[in-house]
Order: sequence, then C-alpha cells, then structure tokens
Amino acid sequence: MQERKKEGLIRHVGFSMHDKADVLDEILTAHPEMEFVQLQINYADWEDPTIESRKCYEVARKHGKPIIIMEPVKGGSLSEPPKEVSDILKAVNPDASPSSWAVRFASSLDGIITVLSGMSNLEQMEDNLSYMKEFQPLTEEEYKAIASAREKYNSYPKVPCTACAYCMKECPKNIAIYGTFQAYNIYTMYRDLKIAKGKYKWNTDGHGYDSKDRKHAVAIGAALPFVSEFLSEV
Repeated sequence: MQERKKEGLIRHVGFSMHDKADVLDEILTAHPEMEFVQLQINYADWEDPTIESRKCYEVARKHGKPIIIMEPVKGGSLSEPPKEVSDILKAVNPDASPSSWAVRFASSLDGIITVLSGMSNLEQMEDNLSYMKEFQPLTEEEYKAIASAREKYNSYPKVPCTACAYCMKECPKNIAIYGTFQAYNIYTMYRDLKIAKGKYKWNTDGHGYDSKDRKHAVAIGAALPFVSEFLSEV
C-alpha cells in the first residue's frame, strides 16, 4: 500500500479494526505511518467489554489518528430500541428518531472523519440528512439521556461473557461457546433475531472454534436453560 501511495494511486492509508484496545495500541505503535483507523462505535457498545468502543477510541486519539466510525446504529439494532429505552430518549426529545440519537452520539466525538450509516430505504436516508445537514452536537442533557439508555440496556439479563475464548481452547467438542453467548445477548438486549442469527451463523459455520453440525446448541441449551428461547428461534 505504501508503494502504491508513492505512485499516487492511494492518497491515505488506514485500516478497519475489529479487536481489543490493547491490540490496536500495538498496531499503531508498530505502524505510525497509518493515517486513520475505522472503529465500531455506538453508545450501546461504548463500555462493552467485548467491543471496547471507548477504549479503542481513546487509543486512536492517543496516537493522533482520525477515526471513521462504523456501526453507529449497531446494525440497525438502535433504530428500534426496547420501549423502556425509547421512553428515556423521547422524554428529552420526542421528535428525534432513535437512529438520530445513535448517529449524533458518534458524530459528536472529537477527531471523527465521517460516520458510516447503513440505510435500506429513502425514509431512513431523509431522516439522517435532516439532522446531519446542520449538525448539532449532543447537549449535556442529551448525554445524560444516552447514559441512562445505556444503563437500561445493560440491565437486561445476559450471559456475562467477556469473549476471552479460554473455555473454547479447552473444549474437546470445539463448541462455539462465546459466539453463541454473543448471539443470545444480542437477542436478549435488542430482540433483533435477524442480527442474532447472523452472529450465531458467523460463529458456528467455519469461523473460530466451531461445531460443524451445530449440535453444540443442544449442549449449551441443556447447560443453560435460559438460553433455550433463543436457540429455539435459531
């Protein structure tokens, strides 16, 4: 890439990051020539121990790298939050869409190049344009509402898994343990079966430590009966 940059075929060289903050720090320390980094940042994942949105953001800022944000609406999950979360946001601004809260949170951070928002219809595009055309950063009151919304999300019951994968390394059946837990947690917190299924499929179809025939679902369901609702849907 550096050679192509010297040839004038590439203007700026950076990378997309899907790992923990300590790994990002190692990469940027070893490769100071990188000019930007793309990170998964949204208000729900800001303090998530698996994604580490805030920590990754702070590492990029420490190295002076501008940031492109992906997943500001968490794959669409934050566009239709649970009623308890939606009520918190509406109490502050009843006219703002749930997506606008998510995108504005990401856009209000310092050092951002741009925020990538996936849209599937004209209505969503018009909604995004309506509050980004003359962008206003979040106010102190709105930040408090976001914090309350995040707290409500975190109050929903979920498997306390940090995705360290130590259990998978010792598993004689190569069960995709933490991937299944991640999928279950998505379903529990956001009731988004489509994204949960995608996460489940990603972790059980040839990625990481996996079971080719998915019989691990029976094993996990038997060990943790409260996961059975999700597994029956999958």
